[in-house]
Amino acid sequence: MKHLLRKTTAWIAGAVMAGGLMLPALAEADTIKIALAETPSDELAAFFVALERAKANGLDYEWTAFSDEELAIQAVLSGQMDIGFGTPYAAMQRSRAPIRIIFQLSKLKFFPVTTTKYEELEDLDGEPILLHSRGGGTDSIANVIEERLGIEFGERSYVPGSSNRVAALLGGQADATIIDLSNTNKLMRSPEADRFNVLEMFEVEASDEALFANLDWIQNNEEDVQIFVDALLSTYRDMHEDPTIIRRETNPDGPIGQLPEQILGELDGFYGDAVDAGLYSKDGGGRVAANADLEWYSAAGQLEGDPSDLNIEDFWYLAPLDNAMN
Repeated sequence: MKHLLRKTTAWIAGAVMAGGLMLPALAEADTIKIALAETPSDELAAFFVALERAKANGLDYEWTAFSDEELAIQAVLSGQMDIGFGTPYAAMQRSRAPIRIIFQLSKLKFFPVTTTKYEELEDLDGEPILLHSRGGGTDSIANVIEERLGIEFGERSYVPGSSNRVAALLGGQADATIIDLSNTNKLMRSPEADRFNVLEMFEVEASDEALFANLDWIQNNEEDVQIFVDALLSTYRDMHEDPTIIRRETNPDGPIGQLPEQILGELDGFYGDAVDAGLYSKDGGGRVAANADLEWYSAAGQLEGDPSDLNIEDFWYLAPLDNAMN
């Protein structure tokens, strides 16, 4: 799916040679190209409200939904897309491209949910588990669980989307997974709840989803990036004051507005639960999130080196968020 807004001004695209590789020229863009890591869902409603606010202030954009985070990251690394969803710490450390995060979209508030054959995390030693994507947030949670508890999961299988992993649980195709807050609440409030356990989990403050882009592109498109970050910050702050703002500002003709009525009718409950659970930072994450990310993703095996020796400015570009906060 793609939603496209176009400016009337022309953009002259080009490419430059760098180290023998043909790379896209990071010129000023007429339309920001956004790589989503999943199809639009209730979890993305706040993001699309922010996009509508940014559009009202002159931002033109298009979005493309990729099937998983890794593909969204590669689309930005290749220059196919401008801004991506994800937490590409391994790619940032290993790639020659100066990729930087500019805004924390959500924290890693995920929950291990199993059939009743398991009662605690230690019971999952050697057992298969269903996760979102290789190298993604749930994969990193599984890595840290192993590291902290001294266990090792069995085979890891990957199915993007918490709702799809819930369907696998309900259908008897999996006995253990890690899913988001919304789907955990839905499952445990359903008539099937007595078939499942939510295992006790340690607190996590690191980023699950963040916005990232090539630093050169960010600086070449400073005005548009600032409009975008301003809109995100205002949306998140308003959401903390009143979670119903997301439902009320959702564009009925946009991708979220086209979702089934049952989902739209639950937006108030979803965002109320999410705000109460601390899923979203009202300050866009910033330095607090950056430091938490370095510690978490080092423990998860996606960053090399002692986190105390890593520099957050090698992974985050904080100027747009600092400007929005002032």
